[in-house]
Amino acid sequence: MNTQPLKNNLSSYIIQTHEEEIKRIAMELHEGVGQSLSSLFSGMQLMESAIEQPAMKSYAGDMNQLLEKAIQEIRLLAVELHPPTLTTLGLISAIKSYIKLYTSTYGLEVELENHGIESEISDRESITLFRVCQEALVNIARYADTTKACMIFKWEKSRLLILIKDSGKGFEVEAAMNKLSGLAAMCERMHLIGGNCTIVSKIDDGTSIEISLPLY
Repeated sequence: MNTQPLKNNLSSYIIQTHEEEIKRIAMELHEGVGQSLSSLFSGMQLMESAIEQPAMKSYAGDMNQLLEKAIQEIRLLAVELHPPTLTTLGLISAIKSYIKLYTSTYGLEVELENHGIESEISDRESITLFRVCQEALVNIARYADTTKACMIFKWEKSRLLILIKDSGKGFEVEAAMNKLSGLAAMCERMHLIGGNCTIVSKIDDGTSIEISLPLY
């Protein structure tokens, strides 16, 4: 009995359920907690402007700065979990938003190239591609020991190709696939939507990841 289709369906269901939960948490952070903090920030600003005592005015100003920082951190976390632009503006806009956040977090510059016209793809394909790209970039920040990377999107007639490259210290792919579950998860995620993920790396000569997805 071939159990592979059953295993694929189960993996797909688990990933989809996980993504729906992440999306719910991201929306709650952005529209619930984030909006409440923004309202509180507006009220604190009004109170600060009405205070005349210098010491209390300074204290209120410090509280406003802390609130503003908390609002920014909540927004960044929501984007990292599930960028709202993914479902409204598409994959490229979501990747651009993530790269901006990624660079500010890790201090690593990513050069993005987009060739061709972005095709309409399903929500499931969009979130899968976003997660795989996100995992690839996080791995570069954690393990590659480099300050730059590049991402190239090629929208062809029948497929989308994404190339993610760095010139870092590289690694042994087979050994890393056994140790780093994130690499295996990237390939598994692409397999479940009918795509492919190929990882090529060489010690002291960087890493190249090619992601492909058929377009219909």
